[in-house]
Amino acid sequence: MYKLENKTILILSPEGWGAMFLSKHHYAVELAKAGNTVYFLNPPSVLAGSKKIQIRNSGVHENLFFIEHQLAFPFRLRFHAISLFHFFMRGHIRKILRSMPAPVDIVWSFDLLHLYPLDFFDKSSIKVFHPVDEPLQPAALKAAAGADIIFSVTNEILNKYKFCNLPSFFVHHGVSPLFFRENGMVVKNDPVKVGLSGNLLRKDIDRNILLTIIQQNPQIVFECWGSYEVKQSNIGGDTELSGIAFIDTLKSMPNVILHGTAKTEKLAMELHRMDAFLICYDVNKDQSRGTNYHKIMEYMATGKVIISNNVTTFKDYPDYVQMIPERNNNDQLPVLFNKVIRNLETYNDISLQKKRIAFARTNMYDKHISTIANHIGSISKAKS
Repeated sequence: MYKLENKTILILSPEGWGAMFLSKHHYAVELAKAGNTVYFLNPPSVLAGSKKIQIRNSGVHENLFFIEHQLAFPFRLRFHAISLFHFFMRGHIRKILRSMPAPVDIVWSFDLLHLYPLDFFDKSSIKVFHPVDEPLQPAALKAAAGADIIFSVTNEILNKYKFCNLPSFFVHHGVSPLFFRENGMVVKNDPVKVGLSGNLLRKDIDRNILLTIIQQNPQIVFECWGSYEVKQSNIGGDTELSGIAFIDTLKSMPNVILHGTAKTEKLAMELHRMDAFLICYDVNKDQSRGTNYHKIMEYMATGKVIISNNVTTFKDYPDYVQMIPERNNNDQLPVLFNKVIRNLETYNDISLQKKRIAFARTNMYDKHISTIANHIGSISKAKS
């Protein structure tokens, strides 16, 4: 049986390492814990220069290393002359691979920007393409070229890569073991506490609906974890006046607490204090198109009820996520929110909490890695 152990794995990510963890960050940690030597390629510096490629220990795990690199050519070529950008990038990738102490067994790409074409890596390496967001740009579809196998968190995304004629598999969003507690279930708080996590600078948050819910429920405390200033974020955000105004409004509301970014360990502990969780994205703007969200598994690990805009992956699982049926607007989300909060004891019944926690446990990263390893094993045999 093929196992993801004692392998050299290079992870390609369009988002750098920072306080906020997405799927690629969690996979890097869990693969390192499994005994692999993992190299996380941070995004390149946008300033042209001759700075050497640097590899350093992450400080997160002894098997996890960061690769820092600065391009010797202008990053803006990506927007104005993509063929020339990739011509230079081919040589840059060769330099990165030569700087690594061992050949790469697996190139694991979360790169929807198509910064690092998989064709540019050694043919002997297994190339995994793992899109976790909707491929909204042509570059995102091209990014699968050169892959040996595709995994994704929604069937909608997988369907968009059918043209590649590659082995493709649905693997749910994962959850770190840090999000589980032996005594995770708690009695109702007074006042009720509702949690939200993620980048508050995202343009796809349904700001009007979220503010409406908060304003209609002054007796509830809304606690938010995630960046609300650009300097806090390693995953970007909206710096336009509308985004700044939204954050200023949240800051002014007496029943809102903005905690800012938090390390995974801290976030996991804090979520367990909540009575319920709220997800409020505009599906029409959402980078996931309302198909699946990484945070759902983290919330579910607490056992508490989740109230959300429509999420297609969970449409047949009402015990897991309470969602509105509409796809085009969230007008009914405040109504659903009030209904759930009025009946919180029912929605947070111990049997339902246990059911949610059990489902989340089946989606821990170590289990996903075992599943992925089985599929990669068939690719490995074909290459050998």
